[in-house]
Amino acid sequence: MNENPASTQSTIVRGRHVLCGVDGDDRARIITDGALLIEAGRIAEIGPASELIARHPGAACIGRPTDLVMPGLVNAHHHTGLTPLQHGTPFLPLELWLPRFLGWRGLDPYLDTLYSAIEMIESGVTTVQHLHGGPVGPRARWLDAPDAIMRAYAEIGMRASFSFMWRDRNRIVYGADETFLASLPSPLREQLAAILATAQTLVETLTEHFEALAERWGQPADGMSRVQLAPSNLQWCTRESLIAQRDLAQRHDVGLHMHLLETPYQRRFAEMDTDGSAVRHLADLGLLGPRMTIGHGIWCSDADIALLAESGTCVCHNASSGLRLRSGIAPVKEFDRAGIPVALGIDQAGINDDRDMLQEMRLAWNLQRTPGHAYEPLSEARIFRMASEHGAATTGFAGLVGRLEPGRAADIVVIDWEQLAQPYLDPDAEIVSALVQRARTGMIRDVLIDGRHVLRDGRIATIDKEKLLSEIEAAMQRPPSEAETARRAFVKALDPHLRAFYADWPLPSAADAYRSFNARR
Repeated sequence: MNENPASTQSTIVRGRHVLCGVDGDDRARIITDGALLIEAGRIAEIGPASELIARHPGAACIGRPTDLVMPGLVNAHHHTGLTPLQHGTPFLPLELWLPRFLGWRGLDPYLDTLYSAIEMIESGVTTVQHLHGGPVGPRARWLDAPDAIMRAYAEIGMRASFSFMWRDRNRIVYGADETFLASLPSPLREQLAAILATAQTLVETLTEHFEALAERWGQPADGMSRVQLAPSNLQWCTRESLIAQRDLAQRHDVGLHMHLLETPYQRRFAEMDTDGSAVRHLADLGLLGPRMTIGHGIWCSDADIALLAESGTCVCHNASSGLRLRSGIAPVKEFDRAGIPVALGIDQAGINDDRDMLQEMRLAWNLQRTPGHAYEPLSEARIFRMASEHGAATTGFAGLVGRLEPGRAADIVVIDWEQLAQPYLDPDAEIVSALVQRARTGMIRDVLIDGRHVLRDGRIATIDKEKLLSEIEAAMQRPPSEAETARRAFVKALDPHLRAFYADWPLPSAADAYRSFNARR
């Protein structure tokens, strides 16, 4: 249990550099030798450390005169704890990869969530958008997994926005379930039909499930959780369900986070299904706008980008995911140039097979480049804003987190600046540039969320990390059940049929890509 409630005592967090946030002109707001006063989980004052300490002699003090203090980071796109690789799933293109998840062994979602939450906190993440796979099995048990997930975030002390992946068609391939089932030999057909029968696809029932979640976890008084909608993708959602989610978002005043145009196959499906663009289809249905966040958006066209910008729609960039799944590199530079707010997410796992937001910032910064002296890449300040303030906007916590300002939540990260600067850092080096390029998880000394200490001196303060890892190890070391063994064999046997389904789908030319690093001639 989290036995670290927000203290009634005032707390001062001080540092050599207090990075309050980044403005739209890339200007970092930094207070040298500054400090923040925290009262009741909120930032009460910001100013010179000497003045705040003198005015509040009884306040507890966190941080040293040599530290960097900054806003907590936001992982705006997250799914599970144990990574696919840990589950024995090789990284394949998305369409071949996702069905392999059916072969995963079961793990208590409470333990699974705590595992990834630890890694996120250790890398400075204080807020997460959790995208759950959606309800399966008996209706009476649908709230069990969301309750376990949100209980885990509450106990470790992390701010979380919960969504479930709403899908009501084409659950295995980008085509009708019935047609694909008919193409399979027996007994694969019977096995897959039994699996599909456990998933709910009725719009009315999924609507009721969302409303139950919104009532339970929507907007508690402490501001620690939100519930949003997650239409899973164009090829997985009928027109009816997209309209239903649009109306639900308006009625409940919540955001939507929709995977879209992650792969070239999804772009091709949209062309066949809508006789045009996936983004245009969403615009025609009234789904674009500030409520909507597009996850990935790798295969957006210039016309798509213009529509997103015109409507005020947000995008969540998942750099590692695009590389690991061979999906591509999102045109983040073009999104940014068009004025589209871009958040940053780690998705299932980063390139080190963990949840390291510092590394994800560094990867995102390095990817948006094109050879040539005239090309101006995105600045480190712009990347930091994606991982903080823009992430807050896409997760439902806009105005509460993402910057350090009086009245906002005290979600704060303290970094050992001396360690970051060793053995030397020129005084002219930009603070945010050094942070994005050099910061490592081991340099984070303290993390506060809502004024609570969740990481103290580099160690998780709210739960027993070693005990949790031992529990997960014990659970996963047990012999697989007969059903788990059968499912693992099933997903491997299904693979050649998936490959056959997509064999004739055309792919875009490399010449049409936004990022080009080399060429044959």
